[in-house]
Amino acid sequence: MPETKRTPLPHLNHFYPTVAAVVTVRCGDRLNAMACAWHSALSFRPPLYGVLISPKRFSYSLIIEAGAFAVNFLPFEKAELIAAVGRNSGRDMDKFARFGIAVRPVPDALAPILQEAYAAYECRLVARHTCGDHDLFVGEIVRSHVDKRAFGEESVLDVGRVRPALYLGADRYVTTSNAPPRHLPGR
Repeated sequence: MPETKRTPLPHLNHFYPTVAAVVTVRCGDRLNAMACAWHSALSFRPPLYGVLISPKRFSYSLIIEAGAFAVNFLPFEKAELIAAVGRNSGRDMDKFARFGIAVRPVPDALAPILQEAYAAYECRLVARHTCGDHDLFVGEIVRSHVDKRAFGEESVLDVGRVRPALYLGADRYVTTSNAPPRHLPGR
């Protein structure tokens, strides 16, 4: 019987654009940050958030050891920083020093909260599940940090004030327009 080879799916990026995030971790004295496009809210009660991380990533073992991580949402104007922390490994450098990443002064934060983030979630690691070549890290959100100026009615992001960094895949970023969102009321 002929051998079947799996080939990468060339169009697996149809779920993009998605909001880019920077996942941060503090493990002892070591800080790290990585770009993350595969992430999602998982539950309201309890408040759970998931990030998918490859075991090849330096942050992977740090998060397991620390038992915590943070998910930081940065504006489009910081797309270069998001790409830089995604392209470079924390094994080789201190990304916070190298890229001048400022951290909010939150004394008891479980993980670094980025100064430039318009929103961030501190998460305590509660589960980890292997999903193919990535692991889903499930964190319980223990505290959120928001720039109230970025949000309008009903805590909805005001894209007239903040343009979120949207990842398209292949190191491409876009953002929203200044057009008002369409509100489609329910019945």
